[in-house]
Amino acid sequence: MSPSEKQVLDEGGIERVLARMAHEILERNQGTSNLALIGIRTRGVFLAERLQKKIFEIEQKKIPVGILDITLYRDDLSEVGPKPEIHETDISFDLKRKVVILMDDVLFTGRTIRAALDALIDLGRPKVIRLAVLVDRGHRELPIKADYVGKNVPTSLQETVIIRLKEKDGKDEAVILGGTPA
Repeated sequence: MSPSEKQVLDEGGIERVLARMAHEILERNQGTSNLALIGIRTRGVFLAERLQKKIFEIEQKKIPVGILDITLYRDDLSEVGPKPEIHETDISFDLKRKVVILMDDVLFTGRTIRAALDALIDLGRPKVIRLAVLVDRGHRELPIKADYVGKNVPTSLQETVIIRLKEKDGKDEAVILGGTPA
């Protein structure tokens, strides 16, 4: 961690908030009936897979997990570059009558979630879509609110929240970069 980083979640903190979120999801859904997790590429997928494992540990039932790529649904696609990298969406189950938990790492302006909702609706019509995020940092530009939040982290617009996960980054943590030094 560099001197300009402030850690807001360590490995244990991430595990604890995911365990709490799994319990909250199961309580609100009254079990695993018709429940499915869909992770937004990239880190949302890893978090959805971890939530699936936590739910299995609690209920001994495996719920389906899907992978959603939102690249072509972004409203800033022209700013991404001339050839944006498109990855596979992999949802191998019928969305109809499912309670879908859409999982992402950080909720900020809401634009990623808007794109994800558009992409998801193009694939089918779930019974319900709920949003789960590891970190909610505020500063919404769209009227989007998470149903399940691991940690609320107030930030300034000059700061950035970075989520690092073992599967991609070799370690688990959430840090704030930038802003004014403490």
